[in-house]
Amino acid sequence: MKSILALILLFSLALTQSASAQEPAPEEYVILLHGLARSKSTMKKMAKQLQREGYGVLNIQYPSRKKTVQELSAENLPDAIAACRDQGAKKIHFVTHSMGGILVRYYLHDHNVPELGRVVMLSPPNQGSELVDKLGWIFLFHWINGPAGQQLGTHADDLPQQLGPADFELGVITGDRSINWINSMLIPGKDDGKVSIQRAQLDGMRDFIVIHSSHPFIMKKSKAIRQTIAFLRNGCFEHPEK
Repeated sequence: MKSILALILLFSLALTQSASAQEPAPEEYVILLHGLARSKSTMKKMAKQLQREGYGVLNIQYPSRKKTVQELSAENLPDAIAACRDQGAKKIHFVTHSMGGILVRYYLHDHNVPELGRVVMLSPPNQGSELVDKLGWIFLFHWINGPAGQQLGTHADDLPQQLGPADFELGVITGDRSINWINSMLIPGKDDGKVSIQRAQLDGMRDFIVIHSSHPFIMKKSKAIRQTIAFLRNGCFEHPEK
């Protein structure tokens, strides 16, 4: 099964490369990880723009509602990293949406990636979300979000609190708009409808920026994509002059 998954990832990665044989192979690759209860199609716009910037891109699909964060991380990230290495990657970056960032944090907590470049997280629940605290006991919430969703609370024994600060180059982008006022009533402070601005942040991050976006659509926002590329290139976001 592992070998089949690796072959699928390699084939997917090959499809993202330029058809022109004259173009040199990219030296820097980006692994994209979608959020909880989403699919890789939500990262398609991001993938296309990263390709235009010269990156090799691996946009992976994983069953976010079926397993725990630990299982999802262990079953998907090693093969994705191996696929980039097989293509000759000298640097491997990550760009994630929502829970995808927690998968990366869990993996990097216990694994060294010598080629690791930079990580950009879009609306990550780095300190959990109050929605899990207050709604996690409801059957419908559990059915929609699965076992991984149950792990994203704000308490000390919840997974996001157990992973420690970032010891890698991390940039965090989050939003301050909500399309779900009921959710926002349950979240203290400004939020994007799922995660508060405060709880998206993480000790050790290199840079942080807030844009006008809601949680479900931030990965498709042109400004988020532009800021993602800026961080991958320079290690910092493009902050407007104050």
